[in-house]
Amino acid sequence: MKKIVALILLLLAAGKYSSAQLVNYPAPQGSSLNSDFTVKVRQGGQAWQQVATYLAMVTNVEGTKNIVENTSFAYFDFAGEVEVSVTANKGSIKDARIRPLSYGISTKTSGNTLTFSLTRPRDLSIEINGDIFHNLQLFANAIEKYKPSQKDTNVIYYGPGIHQVGTVVVPSNKTVYIAGGAIVMGQILINNKENVHVLGHGILTQLGAPASTVNTLTTPTPRASGAPRDSHPMQSRNDELTINFSKNIEVDGPVILPHKYSVFIGQSKGVKISGIKSFSSEGNADGLDIFCSTDIAIDNIFMRNADDCIAIYGHRWNFYGNTKNVTVSNSILWADIAHPILVGTHGDPPHPDTLGDMKFTNIDILDQHENQLDYQGCMALNAGDANLINNINFENIRIEDIRKGQLINLRVMFNHKYNTAAGAGIENIYFKNVSYTGTNANMSVIAGYDEKHMTKNITFENLTINGTVISDTMPGKPGFYKTGDMANIFIGENTDNIKFITTQK
Repeated sequence: MKKIVALILLLLAAGKYSSAQLVNYPAPQGSSLNSDFTVKVRQGGQAWQQVATYLAMVTNVEGTKNIVENTSFAYFDFAGEVEVSVTANKGSIKDARIRPLSYGISTKTSGNTLTFSLTRPRDLSIEINGDIFHNLQLFANAIEKYKPSQKDTNVIYYGPGIHQVGTVVVPSNKTVYIAGGAIVMGQILINNKENVHVLGHGILTQLGAPASTVNTLTTPTPRASGAPRDSHPMQSRNDELTINFSKNIEVDGPVILPHKYSVFIGQSKGVKISGIKSFSSEGNADGLDIFCSTDIAIDNIFMRNADDCIAIYGHRWNFYGNTKNVTVSNSILWADIAHPILVGTHGDPPHPDTLGDMKFTNIDILDQHENQLDYQGCMALNAGDANLINNINFENIRIEDIRKGQLINLRVMFNHKYNTAAGAGIENIYFKNVSYTGTNANMSVIAGYDEKHMTKNITFENLTINGTVISDTMPGKPGFYKTGDMANIFIGENTDNIKFITTQK
């Protein structure tokens, strides 16, 4: 009997390790590395493998000045279970945390080395002694499902090493593959194309590329009235990855270090974005911006940006039409400035846009830091330029202790810097299982513009502030209080049907 039990245990162990995989990618010679941390990984008690730790730049705001800080990131792929060792090379570890906090990752510390285990892919921020700028972003990826052949004529293949590419204009029915261990220096333009894939776990950047290799083009200019949408040649604002007037596009995997936006989507349909990681430090360096597009699916992204992480707009430049059917799920958003999530602002008053049918679910918001009151709100719906914002759901959103900003900002507005008219309205917005833990958030705002441009039909289900569920029937709320008072939410004029309910027992 003992032999049978031993055999079963041996088979179980063999099964466990046969499913384990670990793929580590050496940094190519000439990479911009950061020596703040030494990262090592291993599986099943085997030898430790050192993981390359790269340099990225983020923005710290001190007063009204923006200061560029050097942060670190590292990446590897695995399946099964992996042990991780992180050594802080600048000194001892007094305290450490791994975010998102919702992951509940436990650690062990010995001297200046932190160790922990992972059993599933995770994007993490490892912060030593409270330092959120000189921290380590660790991307523990799943094993790639698709690796194309270098001989495939339908693949633009970038293997390990540094590639100076300038501007890559991708044809239809092509795959751009950026392998782990590759650094592609340039920008990718997808314009009037279909069935294009941009895949791989390598790095896409313009930072550090010689000026002669980066094709800096101008902002798109409006089309002539009645001209077909493909009559205007592609022009770019020097964003890192541009998808305009295209359909059936997939982007999965790369780390993006941009000038300007990381990903720009204009008047496109059927775009899937997953697995990307983004850092930015410049002004107007949004993460992922969407204009006048439909059927957009965003999943499992990590965005740390010096402007909006995700911004969803109507008309601007030469893009026209509604923006509808957008989903964002299973993601981590960190706005060193501006909004983690923004919907609204830009539109076309002569031909008003509708921005609607959107869902944001299972998202960890790690930070917002914004001095300007007009641009606060971890979740901001700002209807301007005759836009109507409707039918938007936020579900399972966890907001950590932001440094400076608001949890929500729902306003029909007329921002004279960006708008030529007030927004049409905001309606049918549902917040379910949204939580905030912290003390730094400013007062949130829900407001309309006037009696014809209202914010209405807003429901909060299980809104939780520091463990307290906010509802219209919550214990301890005086009858003469608005429920928003209990959550530090100003509910202004020209609003209607704002409800706070709970389904918790």
